[in-house]
Amino acid sequence: MSLTGFDPNGPAAANRNLFGLPFTEEEARVVLLPVPWEVTVSYGTGTARAAEHILHASQQIDLYDYNVPAGWKKGFFMRPADKNILMRSDYLRKEAELYIHFQTEEGNKLDENEFMQNGLNEVNKGSEEMNEWVYQQTKELLENNKLIGLVGGDHSTPLGYYRSISEKYGDFGILHIDAHLDLRKGYEGFIYSHASIMYNALREVPKINKLVSVGARDYCEEELQMVKSEGERIAVFYDHCIKEQQYEGATWQSICEEIIEQLPGQVYLSLDIDGLDPKLCPHTGTPVPGGLEIDQLFYLLSKMMDSERRLIGFDLVETGYAQDEFDANVSARILFKLCNLMVKHEMKSELVENKSAGM
Repeated sequence: MSLTGFDPNGPAAANRNLFGLPFTEEEARVVLLPVPWEVTVSYGTGTARAAEHILHASQQIDLYDYNVPAGWKKGFFMRPADKNILMRSDYLRKEAELYIHFQTEEGNKLDENEFMQNGLNEVNKGSEEMNEWVYQQTKELLENNKLIGLVGGDHSTPLGYYRSISEKYGDFGILHIDAHLDLRKGYEGFIYSHASIMYNALREVPKINKLVSVGARDYCEEELQMVKSEGERIAVFYDHCIKEQQYEGATWQSICEEIIEQLPGQVYLSLDIDGLDPKLCPHTGTPVPGGLEIDQLFYLLSKMMDSERRLIGFDLVETGYAQDEFDANVSARILFKLCNLMVKHEMKSELVENKSAGM
């Protein structure tokens, strides 16, 4: 594809796509799939419309990435958010809110209220349909040899992608950056709750052979029991343990080496924005004090790529909305880094091939 006439140093044109780039979906190596869904969020809302805000904020990002300087030339493209999925999310969110309110009222029993039972069933059915939609969309993109980043939406959204990517790549591990473990079973009665994504992933996608969670600082006994019961399949680097190690003299480099050592060769990154310090994205759905700085995140991912592990896919979820678009601005910059890291492996391979061919 010719980039004649495109100035990577100039301002983004209003009619351009993600990061102001001129690529179509067919031309792009990395395709971003928005999933505008926030039905089961249990605190703050707004993440269903995160992709459109991130897209707008992305126009302000310069295209030079010190990790992968020419990565953008591979092509990055974001699909428009599906309006039917968004409308379904808005409708079912109201159903979920009624049910959550019903649960919190003392003495209410689900089996005695047919209306609430129907509402719960409708939410769970809608979540199943969303999972299937994500599966079909990502399967099609993978069949077209695209690299995919999923942009949420809440953290329930990538389960269908885990299914399709397991069919494409076989066994893989998940690097899970999050303030929460997300190992609850059917949280608040919602089978596919945002708080249950990793529970469902481990139960429904057997090719996930390792879950490495980093930054967890808000969790319950049920989740700790699951971590214990899964044995070596789960490794957790709790936020307080990371901080204690650092206070006692450990470097972030040494901690990253421990994290990376737990990961298999093929890695999927699931990044809940609340895994970072909430000053970076204060309007995320469930902010928790503590977490990673953005440069710590980038360092960890850079070192992971240096270790010859391959980033096969990612999701970026739980970005909230604020009028100043600060949350979207931070997420757009993270998204640019992730897109570049997605293409780094094959760009390195192409360089080796070209050298071997004497080009």
